[in-house]
Amino acid sequence: MATKAKQQNSQLIRGFEPYKEKKGEEYMSDPMRAHFTDILNKWKLELMQEVDRTVHHMQDEAANFPDPADRASQEEEFSLELRARDRERKLIKKIDETLQLIEDNDYGWCDSCGVEIGIRRLEARPTATLCIDCKTLAEIKEKQIGS
Repeated sequence: MATKAKQQNSQLIRGFEPYKEKKGEEYMSDPMRAHFTDILNKWKLELMQEVDRTVHHMQDEAANFPDPADRASQEEEFSLELRARDRERKLIKKIDETLQLIEDNDYGWCDSCGVEIGIRRLEARPTATLCIDCKTLAEIKEKQIGS
């Protein structure tokens, strides 16, 4: 049930309708690629707007507090915001790489085994490069190595 809520939240955030395949439609047809290009471009735009909001917030809120505790609190808040924006900057880079894959007609296939990743998985995570089986295996291996 939590997965369905996450998927609905993801759809609300990026505002897209799930792709409805036509009978006999080839995987990663032009309409499918256009669907994912649209999702990725909207997501990228949202992230870039968030970056702009952060810059403006930091400029507006920047103050030289005489109290060291207030100054430390503000610096910690800014540090957390900058860390979040750095993660988003990396995500924007990954979105750009994914858009290039779509343009090159290499999008939608697993980097590890070469099978179709699947439309629903890509809608949930448009930058996915592994099918669910390979991703699960990679996570199990990561846990074993990390232990």
